[in-house]
Amino acid sequence: METTTLDDAAAVFAEVRPRLFGIAYRMLGSAVDAEDLVQEVWIRWQTCDRSVVENPAAYLATTATRLAINATQTAYARRESYVGPWLPEPVDTSADPQLGAERAAALELGVLLLLEKLTPTERAAYVLREAFDYPYQQIAEIVQTTEVTARQYVSRARKHLAAERRAPVDPAEQQRLLTAFVQAAQAGDLSALEDLFAEDVVSYSDGGGVARATKVVVTGAEQVAKLIRAWGSGPFWTGLDTVLATLNGAPAMVLKRAGETIGVVTVTGSADGIDQVMWVINPAKLTAV
Repeated sequence: METTTLDDAAAVFAEVRPRLFGIAYRMLGSAVDAEDLVQEVWIRWQTCDRSVVENPAAYLATTATRLAINATQTAYARRESYVGPWLPEPVDTSADPQLGAERAAALELGVLLLLEKLTPTERAAYVLREAFDYPYQQIAEIVQTTEVTARQYVSRARKHLAAERRAPVDPAEQQRLLTAFVQAAQAGDLSALEDLFAEDVVSYSDGGGVARATKVVVTGAEQVAKLIRAWGSGPFWTGLDTVLATLNGAPAMVLKRAGETIGVVTVTGSADGIDQVMWVINPAKLTAV
């Protein structure tokens, strides 16, 4: 494809842009950082010698992935000093369906959180394979390794995720669990909360040191239920409206006060009940909702 003029280059970039954002977001867990990375790819695309690029889509995806690997290394280091638990930034996939259009894999907050435990290169290989179905040979070229090693990266990532999470429930059941959880939380119903939880449920509250949130990860049905009831007995739910939404390809509850989004809560469900409760109330992470 001839892309020597800037208009041609812009047209090609616009066509590939949703995939570039999808790769960057799954790598970084941040819509803001993903947008910055995509902008950097655009700058490089403008200034490179496009006349020698045989496959613009492959070139752009490779550039985005390699930038994302470097950015992920920096992000991992930065999160070591993050105040309290770190959670990915939620994105509204109903407003931006292209984000999950090719495959919805590696989008849910719980999965993105698990991907944080992979190396950046393992994460890139997994994202390219599971979310975008790249062949292993192309993955190897993008992450600059052999095809055998690329397969090993993806295999290790799959095994890690399988070991760390139970089989998820379908979206309808997840929505039922989420709605029941919010109702029990608003009522401060300790018994109802414990009935909804798996015994080893984990609660993450991401306030980033800005919004008031629990600064430790809370584990266990009884402990998490008591924490949620304590919130319910305070001013947290007063004047709060809850709006069901589709975020990261899964049901989530958007929390609004006086029309302003002040948080997002979502759960991960399995046959044992709710495994994870995730609260995102850091204002900096709510811009994409």
